[in-house]
Amino acid sequence: MHHFTSVMFSLLVFTGLQMTVESAGIRFVRSIDRHYRSELTVPNGGSWGSWGQREMCPSGTYAAGFSLKVEDSVGDGDDTALNGIRLHCINTPKGSSNAYHDYSSVQSDVGSWGRWTDIKWCPSGFLTAFQLRVERPQGNGDDTAANNIIFQCTQGTLQGDGMRWGDWSNWSQTCEGRGICGIKTRVEAPQGRGDDTALNDVIMYCCN
Repeated sequence: MHHFTSVMFSLLVFTGLQMTVESAGIRFVRSIDRHYRSELTVPNGGSWGSWGQREMCPSGTYAAGFSLKVEDSVGDGDDTALNGIRLHCINTPKGSSNAYHDYSSVQSDVGSWGRWTDIKWCPSGFLTAFQLRVERPQGNGDDTAANNIIFQCTQGTLQGDGMRWGDWSNWSQTCEGRGICGIKTRVEAPQGRGDDTALNDVIMYCCN
């Protein structure tokens, strides 16, 4: 009887876990070691902080949308502007933002401040290139480093809801492959009483 009870309990636990996974809408597993074809970079990234881990979209999916973690202006305080970039990955572009129901999200290192913006989806296709808006070192002033990003889609462009400081880079190279499939970010850790900058630079990865 004890063995029967144990088996039944195990089945209930397993069933409960299955229902939890399904109700959570989890359909993809991220692929940290996914093979990529090329890297996309821009020359104006900030130099503070360290590089996080490369994070890849699940196998067979590509980034068709993104959201940003942004700290609004704090006035006379210490601004950090752009803190994080999150890619949203799907396997087949639908051509309409209303159809992006099943997706997975990946991000590399993220700063401590700000809030996540709403997702912006490509009108068609996947993300294929980017520009980064970065403020140069301010000397004794308030440094913010990276402020915003623009993505090129297979068709059309998407500009993030970041901050206004700094200058836009030229476009990165365009993906050799189907689209962007991964990300790695350079983020400065909190400086305590020092000048915080959070996200400084980013590398995007392209897959076939």
